Amino acid sequence: MTESPKMNRQEVLRIELAQKRLAHRDLNDSIDALHLSVNPDLLTLQRLKRNKLAIKDEIKRLEDAITPDIIA
Repeated sequence: MTESPKMNRQEVLRIELAQKRLAHRDLNDSIDALHLSVNPDLLTLQRLKRNKLAIKDEIKRLEDAITPDIIA
């Protein structure tokens, strides 16, 4: 029985980062579309912006986890 190759932590983080960036872009597109509507739902707009900010924070956390600390 052959074992499937395991992904290392860096690969998992990179995949998760790509997914978060895609979600961030999708939320941005949704926010833009809602802004263009005649009578935008301000509560929905606020919720989308809050989610987008939370994803941005997650993206930053993932980027920090992927990038090694370099002491100059």
